[in-house]
Amino acid sequence: MLRTITTGSSIYVQGIFVKMLAGGRMAVQVDGKIFEGKPV
Repeated sequence: MLRTITTGSSIYVQGIFVKMLAGGRMAVQVDGKIFEGKPV
């Protein structure tokens, strides 16, 4: 399932949902790389 997260004030990443993290953060995968941030 595609999810969008924000990793900064104006940086958004859309990728495949990996897992929920502590503090309401989310991990998504793009081209084999995992990004962590707050869900949009």
